Amino acid sequence: MSKVIKENSNIIVHITMKLSDGSAADSTKVNNKPAKIIMGDQSISPAFEANLLGLKEGESKEFSLKSADAFGDKNPDNIHYVDITKFDSETPAKVGSIITFTQPGGELPGMITDVSGTSVTVDFNHPLAGQDVTFVIDVIEIQ
Repeated sequence: MSKVIKENSNIIVHITMKLSDGSAADSTKVNNKPAKIIMGDQSISPAFEANLLGLKEGESKEFSLKSADAFGDKNPDNIHYVDITKFDSETPAKVGSIITFTQPGGELPGMITDVSGTSVTVDFNHPLAGQDVTFVIDVIEIQ
């Protein structure tokens, strides 16, 4: 009898994400590195977990989540203004660049969204925050 995903399962899945216009945003299949998910550890939203419950090994499912249940809505508190002197030739202040800042809790990537005079706007929201996302889940293993 095949295993079924439950509230406390450890699972290995391939995840493909698509934006509302159908374009691919990301996939674990690109580098053939499936994701490990520990159900119930709060690392994914309850709405995401609810879509996984009951799936069996080898099954696939496609579902869409509103931004609040996917990567959250954009939080204005996650947009910071950094002095241009913090940048140099190795890490130039260029719109569209993703810069990783080291913090006490680890590393935090942010995207430069604006450069105006000596002020550089850095957005630390997840790149898919504020967007509805369609997920395709391929269940590889249930532990």
